[in-house]
Amino acid sequence: MSAEAADRVAAVTSSRPSTPLQTSWFEFLLDGTLLEKHLEKSNPDPTSVQLIIQFLEQASKPSVNEQNQVQPPADNRRNRTLKLLALKVAAYMKWDLDLLEKGLTIPVLNMLLNELLCVSKVPPGVKHVDLDLSTLPPTTAMAVIIYNRWAIRTIVLSSFPEKQTKPGPHQMNMLSVVQQEKEMTDNILTVLKEQATDSISVLEGALQLKKDFYVHTLRTLDLLAADAAANGETESSTAGLRISADELHCQVHYDLGAIFFQQGCTDQPAFEKARDHFRQTKELLKKLDSTVHVHLDEKRLAGYWNACKALTGDCDSSDYQTTTYDQINSLIRAQSYQAVIEAFIKDNVTQSLPNHFRRSVLREFLYKVQQGETDLDEVCHKLCVCNAVRDALEGDVLCVRFQQVLLKPSKRMVDFILEVCTRSLEKDRPSETSRKNMANFMKTLCESLEDLSLVFVVSSHKLFMELLKEEERKVLVEQMRKRSATINLSAKPLPSFYDIPASASVNIGQLEQQLILSLEPRRIRQILIELHGMAERPFWRVNSKWEVPPDYINVILSIKDNLTKDLVYILMAKGLHCISIKDFVHARQFFSACLELVTEFSPKLRQVMLNEMLLLEVRAHETMAAEGSKERPPSDLVSRVRGYLEMRIHDLPLRQVVGEECVAFMLNWRENDYLTLQVPPSLVMNNPYIKLGQLLASTCKELPGPKESRRTAKELWDVVVQICSVSIQHKRNNDGRVGLIKQRESSMGILHRSKFITFIKKLREPLVLTTLISLFVRLHSIVRDDIVNEVTAEHLSIWPSSLPNIQAVDVEAVAVTVKELVSYALTLNPNNQSWLITQADIYFVTNQYSAALNLYLQAGAVCSDFFTKAVPPDVYTDQVLKRMIKCCSMMNCHTQVAVLCQFLREVDYMTAFKALQEQNSHDAMDSFYDYIWDVTILEYLTHIHHKRGETEKRQIAIKAIGQTELNTSNPEEVLQLAAQKRKKRFLQAMAKLYF
Repeated sequence: MSAEAADRVAAVTSSRPSTPLQTSWFEFLLDGTLLEKHLEKSNPDPTSVQLIIQFLEQASKPSVNEQNQVQPPADNRRNRTLKLLALKVAAYMKWDLDLLEKGLTIPVLNMLLNELLCVSKVPPGVKHVDLDLSTLPPTTAMAVIIYNRWAIRTIVLSSFPEKQTKPGPHQMNMLSVVQQEKEMTDNILTVLKEQATDSISVLEGALQLKKDFYVHTLRTLDLLAADAAANGETESSTAGLRISADELHCQVHYDLGAIFFQQGCTDQPAFEKARDHFRQTKELLKKLDSTVHVHLDEKRLAGYWNACKALTGDCDSSDYQTTTYDQINSLIRAQSYQAVIEAFIKDNVTQSLPNHFRRSVLREFLYKVQQGETDLDEVCHKLCVCNAVRDALEGDVLCVRFQQVLLKPSKRMVDFILEVCTRSLEKDRPSETSRKNMANFMKTLCESLEDLSLVFVVSSHKLFMELLKEEERKVLVEQMRKRSATINLSAKPLPSFYDIPASASVNIGQLEQQLILSLEPRRIRQILIELHGMAERPFWRVNSKWEVPPDYINVILSIKDNLTKDLVYILMAKGLHCISIKDFVHARQFFSACLELVTEFSPKLRQVMLNEMLLLEVRAHETMAAEGSKERPPSDLVSRVRGYLEMRIHDLPLRQVVGEECVAFMLNWRENDYLTLQVPPSLVMNNPYIKLGQLLASTCKELPGPKESRRTAKELWDVVVQICSVSIQHKRNNDGRVGLIKQRESSMGILHRSKFITFIKKLREPLVLTTLISLFVRLHSIVRDDIVNEVTAEHLSIWPSSLPNIQAVDVEAVAVTVKELVSYALTLNPNNQSWLITQADIYFVTNQYSAALNLYLQAGAVCSDFFTKAVPPDVYTDQVLKRMIKCCSMMNCHTQVAVLCQFLREVDYMTAFKALQEQNSHDAMDSFYDYIWDVTILEYLTHIHHKRGETEKRQIAIKAIGQTELNTSNPEEVLQLAAQKRKKRFLQAMAKLYF
């Protein structure tokens, strides 16, 4: 190469811009100053949210020990620094939840905000709703507010349907990763929804604080890392980024408005709360000069505001921009439907209402028709025509629903269309574009009508003659004549699910919307045919809320024909959704159509659909039973359940939930003979739910007998103990001593505890639940090892009285399970006195005395017709009465203690006298003297009041003791009658106090 050529190459090479290398996450660990410099770049690579993901991903990686056992992430300096770096990035973003939610998944953001709570020193183990924000350091209070704002925002966002942005080919090897993340997201959402009420209370409490707020910055986080918090700087009122009270209140009002608006679907008064919060948001926005820390969508706020006014009927006369909305909504509430149509026609001229509002009004009427108001069908058609004419005037594509109206037109409907077209052009000077668009609409109308007589109605109309030139009219009419000679105009019913023709092509987005909303299998297939004619892509991914069980996904996605694959997936997903909302009628339609579809080409999918249809029928019958139906399931359904439990087909995907619900179904309907005698042994070995069902059925079957069998009870006991046990590992501590580590997430039993709880909550049979409650109460007593404060239940004697390996049992899991189990049982039957006593005992041993006394009284009330009869002695045993006495004593209700001491088989005078000596009593004291029948106690009362100089109270005691029926010379029957009368009246008075 010549020197000149070499110079040219060098010049080109040097002029070519070099791509800078991406900064790696570990470089930020090595250089503490690098993060801020990196974030201040105009286009940092990686971006802020990518850095957060990388830092938290590295900090949460599990480790592997020398025995190749997976260990949780180590709590070392490296991981703590990585978490702090993630927080610093979020602090640089000024904790903007909008940006964080767009860039981070729910699990990652949950991890980030939990770390924020940790470094902000939010008291661990205390519910946020129990914290007093006014007494917390500013940055701590702000961390709690940020977390609870995110919680309710996430609940709201999760309720919106999402369309996947990258509909590329499905990667089977990524499915497990996606499924894992989805399960994590679902678990987090479940927790957030359970705590939604608490989060709302926390944010409502934040609105009561009128001081400025401070949130962590890079500087305060650096101080925390350097352990400089000892001097109190990070907790002082000036540390961190200042956010004014009005700015925070504005944002919180908006977030609360959104969650209340979402709750309004099931709780109508919530719309009024949402309206009040959005009003406050609007007022604060006007008041604020700067909204640096307020991140909300003002267009969405305006939409929320208009929707709330429409739903609550609140019209604001000062709000001139929305008077048209208010007018339409007022007409709908007044059922002036003709006036609504007139308003839509007039709006075609003024075009003041946005199209999305007009479509929402139409959807509201369509929903009413679906709910059975068929007389509104014509109103829907007319509103659809008005909207179609408006779309035509603006040059938009006509909607699918208008195309459907034209499939079965009448002369009356065509006349109405022409009337709307004429009135929509009643301007002084309609624009040339409007006239041209209307002419195109008239031609489209003619082309869409198959009845030649209706075509001539349009072509002979005055507006048609005005808008189309003579030559255009002749050509169009001639085309209609030729078409009528070749097309069979008769409309025949569709004989088969497969014989549905695709209609004319329309906008893909509108068709996808129809696909999401449709509840008719035939219509869904028709839409998919049209969509596949326009674009080849997986339309089963249109709505991210469509989900099929992971057990079936591989079988469905292996279907070669794309249209069939989409149809099977969507029909199954919609059917499962209908089951989840207990719409069993539509679920049957979807599953029947899907079964018909797969029967011809896939025996495996046919059996899958038969299994799902069985699950549908089981759930439908169980739902009826839960609502009070006493009707036993048909024998055919019981036979199908038995058939499923015994089914063994090679390579068939089976969902465990089907077997689980089938076993629960058999237990609920007392098919104990089948479960104990007829189930094949191989099934018992392979299916944990069948094994549980068999053991429960055997134990329950032997309970009513004269001798309670311990063999099957012992087997059931062993299985449950294993479920509640955890694996124990030995680990040497830094000081050389060997300690125990319990792995809570690993279950040693045939089922994980969470799945076991889920199974229990599908049971309704009282004897089965009583047996399980009895088992867990005994297990709870053994692991707590507190003889004085034991919980009681029925049939305790059938269970073992000790455990060989008590260290392996997760005490906390047992305590939580027994509480959940008893609470669930009482939701099914709040009048079961045994369960009420057990629940009361649980409250008693956890020092919740008021709740315990309430339930002890309930137990007495349900077995004595609200204390009109004597409470059976096996209900109010001495142990129960002594616990009621202690409850009253701990609440300083000492007179009630004295009265209850009489209820014991042997009156406890020592406790009664000690209680009456107390002068600081929180009950009605002397008003309870009428309920005392023991003369010794009344004499002591007279003495003690005399000693204290309490003349009035002494007279009340003397009056009580002077009643003739309490004379000790009376026959025993009279004294017993007097005691019973006072017992009933006292217990009724107590019930009024505590119920």
